Amino acid sequence: MAEAAADDDVTLPRAAVNKMIKEMIPNVRVSNDARELILNCCTEFIHLVSSEANEICNRQLKNTILPEHVFQALQGLGFTSYIEEVRSVLQECKTQAANKRRASTRLENLGIPEEELLRQQQELFQQARIKQAQAEQEEFQQLQQAQTLAQQQQQQQQQMPQPSTSAVSSVKAQTNQ
Repeated sequence: MAEAAADDDVTLPRAAVNKMIKEMIPNVRVSNDARELILNCCTEFIHLVSSEANEICNRQLKNTILPEHVFQALQGLGFTSYIEEVRSVLQECKTQAANKRRASTRLENLGIPEEELLRQQQELFQQARIKQAQAEQEEFQQLQQAQTLAQQQQQQQQQMPQPSTSAVSSVKAQTNQ
């Protein structure tokens, strides 16, 4: 009983198989039993080809099943007439995947002409330069203010009369008593 449940887990989606049946023979009604049989046949065919491709892969001491392994499996199982069709489907899939990658760039999805995006980018760069210049100007002014303040403090210290050494000695003597 557990074995039957495990087989149910490894199958094609019924909706996908039903869609393929409807696309292949649109004007023919197919009973539920026939649909179930087609589903089981498709699943078994995939298991058969993938098992054979896996054995070929293992014999070649590879860890990944490649399209070439599938082609060899089809040939070994006597399905040589399928190989060209499988090659063309593989090529279509690669083309669609490449187009999908290209089409999914943010630039193309924005719907804004490239010239406008470039203009906006240049404007943002200019704004960043202005902000940077302002920040540098403020920092320079703060440094100047700090330097001016330090110079003023130094001048004030120089202008204060320095106590004589005898006055310092007398103050020390008084504090010691």
